[in-house]
Amino acid sequence: MQLEEGEKLVRYARKVIENHVKGEKIDDLENFEEKAGVFVTINTYPEKMLRGCIGIPESIMPLCRAIKEAAISACHDPRFPDLREDELDNIVVEVTVLTPPQLIKCKPEDYPKHVEIGKDGLIVERGWYKGLLLPQVAVEYKWDEEEFLSHTCMKAGLPPDAWLDRNTKVYKFQGEVFAEEKPHGKIIKIELENA
Repeated sequence: MQLEEGEKLVRYARKVIENHVKGEKIDDLENFEEKAGVFVTINTYPEKMLRGCIGIPESIMPLCRAIKEAAISACHDPRFPDLREDELDNIVVEVTVLTPPQLIKCKPEDYPKHVEIGKDGLIVERGWYKGLLLPQVAVEYKWDEEEFLSHTCMKAGLPPDAWLDRNTKVYKFQGEVFAEEKPHGKIIKIELENA
């Protein structure tokens, strides 16, 4: 995805967040009709602490609709109080557009060999339990492949070693990350690198 497309998505996500919090009408995004998974992350600024992150991992709806839903939902991330109007100038918005998740087919003990830190995000699924971590999370925390798998299991509400269980499914996906450098500021494409 081109930087200018990413810029449009981040500016739109910011507009949705601001209008939603202020109780104003939210216009639809033109174009972006292809189906894609997307996550909208709200971080505090300048601390860059997580303030909300919600997304739609599967490619089940057009990107223009998925980003609107994710942006609204990120304002109400259950881990935090609802986003308030007086916070809007002290947040930065990040958008991650996802590739469709691919089931990793191998013996559970070989999963680490099939995960690339700085490139892959993970989804762990067993029965009703499901957890997802974006590619940038492993880089941020400097995790290796096994730690990344364990933390994704914990995100799903499973024990850290659940990825070694044959009944656990592990999927990987990639993401393109675009973010504001500062509130209402320049938008950059974040290149993830191996930790």
